[in-house]
Amino acid sequence: MRFGLFTILALPVIGSATPALAREIVAPIADDADDRRTETTDEIVVSATRSILPPNALPITIDVIDRAALDQQVAIGGSVVDAVSNLTPSFSPTRQKLSGAGETLRGRSPLYAINGIPQSTPLRDGSRDGFTIDPFFVDRVELIYGSNALQGIGGTGGIVNQVTVQPPRAEGLSGRALAQGTSDTGFNGDGHGGKVAGLLAWKSGRFDVMAGGAYDRRGAFYDGHGNRVGTDLTQGETQDSRSWSAFARAGYALTDTARIDLIANRFELKGGGNYIASNGNFRNNLPTTSVRGTPPGNPAKNRTEGIALSLTDPNLWGGNLVTQIFFNRSRDTFGGEVAPIATFQDARLAPVGTLFDQSQNRSRKYGGKFSYERGIPGFDALTATLGFDALYDRTEQRLIATDRVWVPPADFRSFAPFGQVNLALFDKVVRLAGGARYENVKIVIDDYTTLASYGRHAVAGGSPSFGKTLLNGGVIVEPVPGIRAYGSYAQGYTVPDVGRISRAINRDGVDLDTYVDIAPVVSNNRELGVEVKQGPMNASATYFLSTSTRGQVLVFIGGAYEAQRQRVEIQGIEINLAVQLPLPGLNFSTGFAHLVGRTDSNDDGRVDIDLDGANISPDRLNLAASFIRGNLSARVQQQFYLARKYVGLPAANDFGGYNITDASIRYALPIGALTLSAQNIFDHFYIDYYSDTVRPTDNAHFFSGRGRNFTLGWDVRF
Repeated sequence: MRFGLFTILALPVIGSATPALAREIVAPIADDADDRRTETTDEIVVSATRSILPPNALPITIDVIDRAALDQQVAIGGSVVDAVSNLTPSFSPTRQKLSGAGETLRGRSPLYAINGIPQSTPLRDGSRDGFTIDPFFVDRVELIYGSNALQGIGGTGGIVNQVTVQPPRAEGLSGRALAQGTSDTGFNGDGHGGKVAGLLAWKSGRFDVMAGGAYDRRGAFYDGHGNRVGTDLTQGETQDSRSWSAFARAGYALTDTARIDLIANRFELKGGGNYIASNGNFRNNLPTTSVRGTPPGNPAKNRTEGIALSLTDPNLWGGNLVTQIFFNRSRDTFGGEVAPIATFQDARLAPVGTLFDQSQNRSRKYGGKFSYERGIPGFDALTATLGFDALYDRTEQRLIATDRVWVPPADFRSFAPFGQVNLALFDKVVRLAGGARYENVKIVIDDYTTLASYGRHAVAGGSPSFGKTLLNGGVIVEPVPGIRAYGSYAQGYTVPDVGRISRAINRDGVDLDTYVDIAPVVSNNRELGVEVKQGPMNASATYFLSTSTRGQVLVFIGGAYEAQRQRVEIQGIEINLAVQLPLPGLNFSTGFAHLVGRTDSNDDGRVDIDLDGANISPDRLNLAASFIRGNLSARVQQQFYLARKYVGLPAANDFGGYNITDASIRYALPIGALTLSAQNIFDHFYIDYYSDTVRPTDNAHFFSGRGRNFTLGWDVRF
């Protein structure tokens, strides 16, 4: 593992920090009537762990971003993805685009979920799973770091679980309203944006209901030089876009503890279609910009609809019952262009070089989850959990302008029983935890024919399957309350991007039963962590090692990404420290992550080159200070993304590094509160991490990052 000079210098400064096995990321709130939060970490129940045991009883690293901190970060960056990235040193910088391709947690893709329901499309990853619900309807975000199979497929880098707003506790009518405006620092007319959102709740006896909507209009983004940020017509944009979201929840208390809930969500984000890209010049460090124009076809957009029914009872026969059934569907529309996308050309439809087309991912999934947890009668120190998950997913990618199939429909089916145990010894000074999950997976693809650009080859469908037992285990030692150490091993899994493989077959006689290698991408995560929570200090440090014998690496070939199966090894350290300073109301926090990722490029069983920016995040140092007194609260935060050279890759892919400073101030009024936030307050110009490390010589995708912009908002809860 390579520790650079900066790492060595930084450790004495924050070396007393030790990482949180579970820590709550909390924003200072000036008006206690606006927000209530859990007072101690041990009282937090993290639903993504599928256990009601406190986080300090589990050998995994957990963060909880509470509602106040989430609202604060969303006001700065605009999305849940920005909030997670700003507060999590081992999460990569966001692309500030609709696509999240290349955004990783600990060097691997995280699983995005809403109330535990997966939002990903693993058979053909559209990378839109970070934009499936408006953050106005999210109560908190639970982060589980590292590979694990707690939620099934996809959690190789960790889990980002968005827990929706909770049912009202008080009888009668309650609610929340938000109005805000956003502008670039030059106050350009097309740089303005605005958002309005509202939520009403009613509780009467055992019954409660909530319903709300949100509309968000985003203007054009401007960089630190005052130029429009370049438009990615194909993958989609959050700039110059509109989003509509609707949310509803109805619940009924069957008994004093048992409850049934029905939750529905619909989210759509659509590009405005007012700009086209103007190429930059990477040799002169001139980024791609946007100019007025109408792109061909339909603007890129993302639409997700979901509904879930759950029955829970934390006191059923002395144990905790959680059941859930759900349905989710999505439409990910990508923009189209004529000349650059030779893949779509077909001389039978139009002369080569003239045919326009664009693709759309169509996915629907449904499934169910069941778990029951309780202490073993007569042996209260032992807690056991049994469960079963089922998931069905059908995904295809179509060319919607000419009604052709690009990625054939693929059906994914998973049955997964699992069990966990947690044993407390010596009055909970020592805990042992472990479990297993068996994944039985089958994928079905019917016969199909590839596009003309691949040779119109007839491909025989197939139904490959696999079964895999995924293990986890760990030990926690807490000799003194507030001082803990742990070690753990956990496996997570996903499947390779079958869609990328199946659509690009370019020879006859292929049988998918023998051609498509869908053996799971199993990641093995090992961690050592320590936590100190004493008095005004909350500190933590973690070392992790994550390996995959046959991992998945995105490799840029011929103008497009292909998924290759290669050995992958990732290791790193994470350090976090939060201190309440002697000055009343003043808090300081810092976080640091150092990651090294290597892969086997020549298939000889040994890693030989570094992972690039599409597969791993840069080293990062976060600094933040917050202050609260009376009706006033404020926060200043800075992210330092540190320069990196990639061994075995062209020098053009090296990362130059940059830093961003944000600020937010909030003042409680007699009715509601005003918040003024600023992103990139020093208007720093930079080329974004993805462009700088993945496609650094592509003038059409040489994107700069967003410059200084302001958000002024008023919100009220009643």
